[in-house]
Amino acid sequence: MEVTRRPLQGVANIVRFNWHFYLIASLAFTALFLFQKIIPDQFRPILNFAAIMALLTMIISLVVSYFVYDFSNLYSLNWLPNSDFKKVLNINAGFDETSEIIRSKFPNAELAICDFYEKEKHTEVSIKRARAAYPPLVGTIQVSTNKLPFNNNTFDYSLAILSAHEIRNKPERVQFFKELNRVTNSNGQIFVTEHLRDVNNFLAYTFGFFHFHSKSTWIETFKSANLTLEKEIKTTPFITTFILIKNGNTL
Repeated sequence: MEVTRRPLQGVANIVRFNWHFYLIASLAFTALFLFQKIIPDQFRPILNFAAIMALLTMIISLVVSYFVYDFSNLYSLNWLPNSDFKKVLNINAGFDETSEIIRSKFPNAELAICDFYEKEKHTEVSIKRARAAYPPLVGTIQVSTNKLPFNNNTFDYSLAILSAHEIRNKPERVQFFKELNRVTNSNGQIFVTEHLRDVNNFLAYTFGFFHFHSKSTWIETFKSANLTLEKEIKTTPFITTFILIKNGNTL
């Protein structure tokens, strides 16, 4: 049966998992309004301007998030080839929104679901809340980024969808992609879907774009892991999917 996302599920999850940020912002706006009269005249325009810009930033980020996660075809996974009767690896970082979609689209795929989340290392409260709201699917394998528990050349397709950016350490990230290289077969493909640290994502999320990696960082990582960028797909101006193959492989 086809997996259908609820209306506004993406935006609702963002607010749900980051409610502390919106609460603090709401309290700050309320305090500014209530104490407007006791703020010195020379500071009032500056504070009001800052408040307006902060409010606009939040609104823009939520509108963009709606466009990306609720309106676009991001979760159609249209870039993924027919995976029925194929071995597919899908790796998440504590929040898995795609494995059920893959199972629905390709019921005959042999899907392995892995999660490299470590509570000691990945301390973001938003991920903890996401895991509480959406526990790992039955059969999910807990893995380490430096060693995947599979034999060489096991998978036809290996996927890291909005997860690999959580690997902040460069050597660890390179090792992770070396592992993806190792477990993907010689005729297989690796798919990496991410926001980028670029102008579009800065305009959408301002300084939040520092949580993402730049395209040059990803290209350097892929090269260091002996992978070749075969194709780049823009699902929206804010989301990029890199399709990788092993060096020397031509499909």
